[in-house]
Amino acid sequence: MTDKPPAYPLTYKDSGVDVRSADSFVGDIKTIAKKTFRKEVLTDIGSFNALFALDWKKYRDPVLVSGTDGVGTKLKVAFMAGRHDTIGIDLVAMCVNDILTAGAEPLFFLDYFAVSHLDKTVARQVLEGIAEGCIQAGCSLIGGETAEMPGFYSQGEYDLSGFAVGIAERSAIVDGSAIKPGDSLIGLPSSGLHSNGYSMVRKLFFELEKMGIHDIIPETGTPLSEELLTPTTIYVKAIHSLMEKVRVKGMAHVTGGGITGNLPRILPNGTGARIRTSSWEVPPIFKAIRQRGSVVEDEMNETFNMGVGFIAAISSEDTGEALRTLHSVGSEAFLMGEIVRGEGVEYLRG
Repeated sequence: MTDKPPAYPLTYKDSGVDVRSADSFVGDIKTIAKKTFRKEVLTDIGSFNALFALDWKKYRDPVLVSGTDGVGTKLKVAFMAGRHDTIGIDLVAMCVNDILTAGAEPLFFLDYFAVSHLDKTVARQVLEGIAEGCIQAGCSLIGGETAEMPGFYSQGEYDLSGFAVGIAERSAIVDGSAIKPGDSLIGLPSSGLHSNGYSMVRKLFFELEKMGIHDIIPETGTPLSEELLTPTTIYVKAIHSLMEKVRVKGMAHVTGGGITGNLPRILPNGTGARIRTSSWEVPPIFKAIRQRGSVVEDEMNETFNMGVGFIAAISSEDTGEALRTLHSVGSEAFLMGEIVRGEGVEYLRG
């Protein structure tokens, strides 16, 4: 032990954390987040907590619905491309689409953004994407956490998590229990890969095919960076328009596990689904993956959404009204199959 003083006074910034830079970024967050504020928001960004006042007069027996998620290794593609303006939309979409399956109206959203060293330009792009997702979903970005963690993440990389809270009338909660054989399954198209299967996609294109992030995919005619960073579709407005017109009995958000893994999660015991794969056009990116990777069909269906991002189960007599409603709000929805006795998902081809 020595009484010799250190060569210089150690600061937090010397350790890799710039508190002043982080504090100044809060001002940027405030500007971005305020674009998303609903009238129920009572606090500004920067408080120790966020206050959201529910209008209890709107509901007889309200239930809060919550969900949390991330965007997986799609983040790696954003790092490779140096593009960060869409990944925040994915983050919101993964959370709000999940709570939407209960029929919930998204109210507010919180994010967790962790990075080795805060690059305010990159962080602002990410936050603007989150705000855009919240605007599309009709919810408020009311808070979150920005964590600078030197030595924990690789330089130039970050991690994201999201948390969504919504509300539903207890009597109107959609849980799949009313689904029965003969009901119709309405598919809403995906915008592509959404945020699932990226470990396989990255291995195929970057390791096996040796493609660069900006190389053109011949099957799609688009650069890998553009195709792989297309943001996940947010279905809130389309589905709430549908729920105003017909009774929706069950809904599935098609994420990891594909239709095969996600649709049975909402089906009552003794019921299965019959899917007609000819009822929609599978986007070229999935055909490229299947052909280039020699991926068998079952593996594709259990990994990717295959062009269907969200599914609603309704009575067969409501099919026409449901499709007209969804088409009127800009969704290219289609009748993709029906509920049958049995279990699991059966695919009819041709």
